Amino acid sequence: MQQKIYLLRHGETNYNREGRYQGQLDSPLTELGREQVQQHARMLKTLIGDATDWKIVTSPLGRAMQSTALLCETIGYDVNDVEQDHRLTEVAVGQWAGLTMAEIQHTWPDLLADTDVFNWYFRAPGGESYEAVVSRLTSWLEDIQQYSKLIVVSHGLTSRILRGIYAGLQKEDALKLEVSQDIFFKLANKKITRICSNFEDDYYL
Repeated sequence: MQQKIYLLRHGETNYNREGRYQGQLDSPLTELGREQVQQHARMLKTLIGDATDWKIVTSPLGRAMQSTALLCETIGYDVNDVEQDHRLTEVAVGQWAGLTMAEIQHTWPDLLADTDVFNWYFRAPGGESYEAVVSRLTSWLEDIQQYSKLIVVSHGLTSRILRGIYAGLQKEDALKLEVSQDIFFKLANKKITRICSNFEDDYYL
């Protein structure tokens, strides 16, 4: 059985716009965020055929649920059939949730020493380790093997790590993967295809 997974990130939120790190906190979608989801959904509709042939799974966090509801409305899928899975939630950043980088640097400068833009998240007091996130996402990937067609709504950092596991990447390479809210991804045959939802662009890049 060939499995296809379309992996989407939630749309832009108020915290995204303010430069605040959400972790497992929540913030509603902005108007741009709603437009991003609807544009993804319109592109997805051209790719999947009958939406009822697919299984939709989402993170239970509010911004993912709000995005999933918009997605379902556009592609013609009963939102009551959506499965929530806590393993798809965003990486927990502990005491840094809701803060800007400036606020984090002011209060915890020593914890950011010798880190880079890709791995600093995992220094957060009370946050998750990279290994813990890999464990829960690996478990989820193992549990979905019986499904041939999946649409998944998750989060930026979680999506990076999930794609890294799927492609067999090392940590440093997985954390450098793209997380733009203007694209989504197709995972099939251990290959990852980047899809742009702007109809004016070539979406296979």
